Amino acid sequence: MMKMKNTKFSRFLPKQGGEWFRDLKKMRFFIHTTELFFIASLLFMLIVPLSCRQNKTDNSYEGIIRKGNVGGYTIVYREDVDESYNAGFSLYATAWPLLREYPGRDFQSGLFGTWMHAQLDKPAPIERMYSDIEGGLGWWRSTEFPTETPKFIMGGVELNFVAWANGPGAGKGRDWSKPKGKYGVAQLSPWLLFPPDGLNLKQGTCGELFGYGYLPLPLTDPKSVTAGKNVPTGNQCWTLFINTGNFKGPVAFFTPYFWSRPSVEDPRLSGMFLDCRPSKANKAFQMETQYIHSAEATDAKGERYVRIAPTQYPIGPDGKSELMNRLMVYNKKALWDGVKAWFEGGDPVDGTIDLSGACLQKFIGKVRLTWRIYGDHIPKNKRAMLNINSFISAGSTDATTFRLSWNSDLITKRETENGTVVTLPEYYHLVKTGQDSIGEWVAVAPEDVPAETGLHKVSFSRSGDRPPETFVTPEDEKSCWKNPGPVAGPFKAKLGDGSTVTYYWYRFADQPALLNADLTSEEREKLQKRVEKIHRLWTKDREYLPPPTTGKLADVDPALIVVPPAGLEVGYVPIVTRQEMEK
Repeated sequence: MMKMKNTKFSRFLPKQGGEWFRDLKKMRFFIHTTELFFIASLLFMLIVPLSCRQNKTDNSYEGIIRKGNVGGYTIVYREDVDESYNAGFSLYATAWPLLREYPGRDFQSGLFGTWMHAQLDKPAPIERMYSDIEGGLGWWRSTEFPTETPKFIMGGVELNFVAWANGPGAGKGRDWSKPKGKYGVAQLSPWLLFPPDGLNLKQGTCGELFGYGYLPLPLTDPKSVTAGKNVPTGNQCWTLFINTGNFKGPVAFFTPYFWSRPSVEDPRLSGMFLDCRPSKANKAFQMETQYIHSAEATDAKGERYVRIAPTQYPIGPDGKSELMNRLMVYNKKALWDGVKAWFEGGDPVDGTIDLSGACLQKFIGKVRLTWRIYGDHIPKNKRAMLNINSFISAGSTDATTFRLSWNSDLITKRETENGTVVTLPEYYHLVKTGQDSIGEWVAVAPEDVPAETGLHKVSFSRSGDRPPETFVTPEDEKSCWKNPGPVAGPFKAKLGDGSTVTYYWYRFADQPALLNADLTSEEREKLQKRVEKIHRLWTKDREYLPPPTTGKLADVDPALIVVPPAGLEVGYVPIVTRQEMEK
């Protein structure tokens, strides 16, 4: 309350008991009452807006859609085999559109595949030594011409991802002055194009099996000197074989120098990579998912909900999804020994896998998904798992075929023009079992998600994607692409992904990858003669890999299958030099 101060004006006030004094008391009462009203009003103005702001914050929190992603592994369990089966593998992986519609380049997921590392006989000389072949079917954020249908890449990883090679001419980045693996793969087939953006399957593939594997071939000879240094390079040319409905046989191989190059800089690594080391027999067979779009929101009660992009799997007439078939591992008797003897003057070998050097790696009927919700708003230690394991199982899985069974009313089935698919639940509610629990995302029906979250209106369709970048190779006349250069071309092919590739025919030993493989002219000529033997005998319409025991084979994009020009049937290969979206 305000006080009347003893100022120089106080002498003009009447003494107590006078009329003016009584008026003054009334005035003081009025002032006091006014002050109380003022203070109350001030408090009301301060407190109510704070409350309103708090409610406004809560309401805005309810209305915010937080973008995130689903990531994790689908882990398949199999029996171990003897480590002597260390000369490669093959498998049949089902190909299908994982998402109902392609959402854009942020989406990244593999389908089922494996990681093939070198089998070491001594401890690594450095703490981290990661190098392997881990390609397969899938979608990547680096893909320039993506579609709902998956593509295939080779996925060789040089030491600790300093470089990688995805196919002929395809590696890390686009800077040809720093190739980083773009010369790591040599074209072997004279009948199949391998685009730098990945090997296309026929559009609409849904539930068919893509067969592939890697086996070493002794196409080159071992070297004791690499890039002028006294470090060795082995002669194992890990070769991609595929088995599809319209193409079968070897496609391309990793040059040994791709693996041994790091040992030139660090001789301690000599003899530690796949150029000379056998492969590990027992590998992980999994599906790695890195980025499926999700959207999260909170209702008025503070309950958290998430929606994921419609994710689907193909199913057969029995309602089950067959996703992998016939995992095989090999020793050198399967192919290497016969080819080596052939190159040394022995009887010709037709390239068919000798099953006496093979072993079936059996499924044991277990599966586990480690899918979690990720996002910038979720701390690393608060990433809760989706409870997908509660409604899937490895049902009816036998020794040769991995199948998933589905057992939730929230899984929907629909017919498409390319086959029948089931879609996983899209909506999940975060359920915690204790105060400190991270909780798990439990699948719920769409009608159980409050409308106020806004999740029902979320769209995961493709929007705002940048135009694809054109893949180009060096045009300098002095470059290895021009000198000695191709012998025929250019030719063009329009692919199912909408892109157009330009390709030329090169003499096998003069292709750019082999000019960058640390091979002398004499070594390349020796390699040329060996490959000419293969071209004459290993045609594209014969079985090489053991066939699947179930299902139907997928086709590669028919536009990728080519016929060599007259006179170039043996000893020449097609190399893609450009891939673009033509106007």
